[in-house]
Amino acid sequence: MSSQAYLQLASCRDFGFKDQITRSGLSIPSNIAEGMERSTTADQCKFLDHARASCGELRTQTIVGQKTNFIPQDIAKKWIEESKQLSAMIQGLIRSIRDRQ
Repeated sequence: MSSQAYLQLASCRDFGFKDQITRSGLSIPSNIAEGMERSTTADQCKFLDHARASCGELRTQTIVGQKTNFIPQDIAKKWIEESKQLSAMIQGLIRSIRDRQ
């Protein structure tokens, strides 16, 4: 989703909005990767939880972008749905990791 945000918002002149939404989109896979490199279950889950929170942040910013016409309706709807699905998958991974203990 992060590369989609960069491409979609390439011509956006609101640099604060553009920076915030692209950062949250990039934060999702970055936190997943960092968490999975950690050696303890607690650290893994902490970073996965950060990734899940970034899904919520991206979803909120997408709604704002949709309402301000920075993001077309069809793309916003897709990003909102994808962020919900990704959040659920991350939560499932957290549950799986905790159950291994």
